[in-house]
Amino acid sequence: MPNASSRRFRHATMQDYPQMERIYAHARELMARNGNPTQWGNTFPRPEVVREDIANHRTILLVDTVGGHERILAQFAVCPGLDPTYGSIEGAWLDDDAYITIHRIASSGLVRHAARDCIEWTLKHYGNVRVDTHPNNKAMQHVLESCGFARCGLIQLIDRDEDLTRIAYQRHEW
Repeated sequence: MPNASSRRFRHATMQDYPQMERIYAHARELMARNGNPTQWGNTFPRPEVVREDIANHRTILLVDTVGGHERILAQFAVCPGLDPTYGSIEGAWLDDDAYITIHRIASSGLVRHAARDCIEWTLKHYGNVRVDTHPNNKAMQHVLESCGFARCGLIQLIDRDEDLTRIAYQRHEW
């Protein structure tokens, strides 16, 4: 089994898209098996959003190389600028400073702690990070809280018609 030191991060390219779609399918199945069938359902993230993330250099991959072949261990979108979904919160953000949002994080399931590695990389590179997750996504809540994120309140998704409530988190490296 490769060690964590052989892991590295890089931007996704359209050549990665087919494997990324398989990882998102795996994540949807895993969430459903663990009591969270509605966060992504069968349709999220939408393929056009994933392709747009790649085209706009927002998708970051955690990869390693085994036997001369690169493997995607996890993937996530790092989205700069104001997130319209975060404009209204039942609760309060830690501050009004500029932030980066993590969206669409998914692990391939090949190694442990891949999502945590992605979150820690984002904190190291951007410092002020916001993220949200479904109330039923206990695994992600645990990862965020163990990474020092503060639970700030509840937000409502603006791009869906049902199952809108998400728990909002923020961590700001001062």
